[in-house]
Amino acid sequence: MISAGIDIGSRTAKAIIISDGQVVSSAICDQILKSREIASIVMEKALRDTTLSLKDIHYVVTTGYGRFVVPFAHEVISEVSCHARGIHWYFPTVRTILDIGGQDSKAINCNERGRITNFMLNDKCAGGTGRFLEIIGEILGVSLEEMGGLHFKATEKISFSTICVIFAKSEVLNMLKEGIKKSDIVAGLHDSIATVAHSLLKRISLIKDLAMTGGVAKNPGVVAKIREKTGLELLLPPDPQMIGALGAALFAQDKLQLKGR
Repeated sequence: MISAGIDIGSRTAKAIIISDGQVVSSAICDQILKSREIASIVMEKALRDTTLSLKDIHYVVTTGYGRFVVPFAHEVISEVSCHARGIHWYFPTVRTILDIGGQDSKAINCNERGRITNFMLNDKCAGGTGRFLEIIGEILGVSLEEMGGLHFKATEKISFSTICVIFAKSEVLNMLKEGIKKSDIVAGLHDSIATVAHSLLKRISLIKDLAMTGGVAKNPGVVAKIREKTGLELLLPPDPQMIGALGAALFAQDKLQLKGR
C-alpha cells in the first residue's frame, strides 16, 4: 500500500510518501507558485528519489492552506488533525502540540490515539510566527538559521513592547541606532514569540508531554524560551516542518487499510 500526504502551507509545500507503514521519501519546496502548481512540483520532487510515479500512489491526502486545489488529491483533511496524527506517530505520549508556522500558530490537545480533543488558532496577526522572524531578520541582516545561534550570545535582556510586525520593525530600527547588539535583539524577539506561544497554550490544557511542530521549531532559541516559560521539556520530531504532510500520509494509509488494499 502506497500513500502520500501533501501539506501546502503559507510559506512552504511539503510531501511525504509512505509504503507499508514506512516513510520512503519526502520533499519540501518554497511556496512561490500557485498551490495547484507547487503541489505537482513538490510531489515530483518526492517521487524523484524513488522508482515510483504518481500513478503508483494509491491514495493522496492534502492539508494546509492550499489543500483544496490539489488536482490529484483523493481527500482533504485539516492541518490541525494532520499535525496531531503526525506527532502521534513519533511520540504516542504527547497530549499537547504547539505548531508555529509561517503565518499562524496552533495549540492542540490530543488523546492517546492522536485524535484532537481541543485546539486554538492564532492567525489574526503575523506576530509570533515564522514570518515575524523573517521580517525582523531582514532588518537585522541575519538569516533564520543564524538567529538560533545568536540567541545564546545575548548578554542583555531586551523586551519588545509589541508583537505587531509594523511597530516591532520600528522598535528594532531604534534599538540598532542605540547600539544594542543584534544577539540581544534576537533573544528579545524569541522571548516575545515564546510569550505569545505560552499564552496560546494556556487557552487549552497544557498537559505533558508537549511537542512542537512547524518551521519555527527548528530555531533552538525559540525552543529554549518556550521550554523556560512552560516549565516542560519539548519533544521535537526529526523534521518539525514535515509533520503535517506525515499526518496526511498516515490518514491516507488508514483509508487504504479500510479498503483492504
